[in-house]
Amino acid sequence: MNDLKKLIREVPDYPKPGILFYDLTTLLKDKRGFHTLIDRLCEHYNGHAIDVVAGIEARGFIFAPALAYRLGAGFVPVRKPKKLPAKTASISYALEYGTDTLEIHEDAVKPGQRVIICDDLLATGGTASATAKLVQTLGGTVEGAAFAVELTFLGGRKKLNGLDVFSLIQYDN
Repeated sequence: MNDLKKLIREVPDYPKPGILFYDLTTLLKDKRGFHTLIDRLCEHYNGHAIDVVAGIEARGFIFAPALAYRLGAGFVPVRKPKKLPAKTASISYALEYGTDTLEIHEDAVKPGQRVIICDDLLATGGTASATAKLVQTLGGTVEGAAFAVELTFLGGRKKLNGLDVFSLIQYDN
């Protein structure tokens, strides 16, 4: 995946000193890079019967609809509180410093539907794990979790224990 990794801009000290931010916008604006990224995500799920791809706000909204389209599945947004207009299910989860909350429409996933969770980046795994619990609460079966980038040194994959976790690009430090 070095061809894709070369297209990602590394921004030191963002959003705070000591953090190295991986900016995917430079990959997204490259038509060959963006197409390759979506094609490779889809290749992993070829042959899987997927009903819904759940995209996590905000950058998951970039990748999840494209993945859903290519897999012949629907797209469901998982959002921050008070952004969805109909009745929602919600979950609060721990962050490194505090908590956060995610919501999904109660009718977004039907019992028995097969769901892939999709986001731009897997870091500590808290957000993706919370999303998996939301999907399961609605009766969906989480078939996997797809990410463009994984920061392996943060151990987020462990929080998704038992799920098929797929990431295209890994950073080990």
